[in-house]
Amino acid sequence: MASLKDVKSKIGGVKKTAQITSAMNMVAASKLRGAQSKMERFRPYAAKFNQAMGNLSSGMDSAQFPLMEVRPVKSVELVVVTSDRGLCGSFNANIISSAERLIKQYTAEGKKVSLVCIGKKAIGRMKKTGLVRKQYADIMGSFQMFNARAIAQDVAENFLQGGADQVQLIYGKFMSVAVQKPNTVELLPIQPAAADGAKKQEATGDYIYEPSPDQIMEVLQPLYLNVMVYHSMLEVAAGENASRMTSMDNATKACKDMIHSLTLVYNKARQSSITAELMDIVGGAEALKG
Repeated sequence: MASLKDVKSKIGGVKKTAQITSAMNMVAASKLRGAQSKMERFRPYAAKFNQAMGNLSSGMDSAQFPLMEVRPVKSVELVVVTSDRGLCGSFNANIISSAERLIKQYTAEGKKVSLVCIGKKAIGRMKKTGLVRKQYADIMGSFQMFNARAIAQDVAENFLQGGADQVQLIYGKFMSVAVQKPNTVELLPIQPAAADGAKKQEATGDYIYEPSPDQIMEVLQPLYLNVMVYHSMLEVAAGENASRMTSMDNATKACKDMIHSLTLVYNKARQSSITAELMDIVGGAEALKG
């Protein structure tokens, strides 16, 4: 059995750990409020942008817009978005696992795969594959739209130059504070989701655009990529803090359970020590009587 000093030292260490995890839980909860608020405010804008792109692109010839060009897929680029920091459970691991499954699938199909990694966790894991074309570290803590614009421009240029025939965006979608799921969307070629049948029936008239739809599409396409990348980064930021808050809460509870268990061990060891001392005293008294 462990000595009283060792058990007491372990209890003190676990208590300090519990204080740290509790503080990290509160910090994550504070950051989550801001990240979730930004993400929820941006979601309607992204959805409306998709709808506008769908209305404009309906009936257009995709061949006249380079970013909408659909060609035989011989090479695929994956844009993987994770956080820069860890201690957030399986949040980053799930995103990376989704990317690795796609890499394995495309490689088996004979397609060339390249990676654009956003966030240190993706960079650290994916650089071992030797497929990383571009990496962006230390931006997920305080990113802005200009960061997303730089990433989108780089990906678009690589697509236009023939470096990739298809680009997919992989990130962690924020479902709730308790649930964040990996999500994969096609970034290029641009193929905005068309309106469903019910919505098509509701629209009875033709829209008149000024300037022409072609001119508007030339401006909106790069903006569309910026919005998609920025939206994924907002989702990851909210998901990261939600997952970290949950993980630190579970860690704090685990520390309390360990303290309870170690306290029982300490009490048993202390009782054993007291019992041994009493036996020595009684034994010595009996020896003196003899």
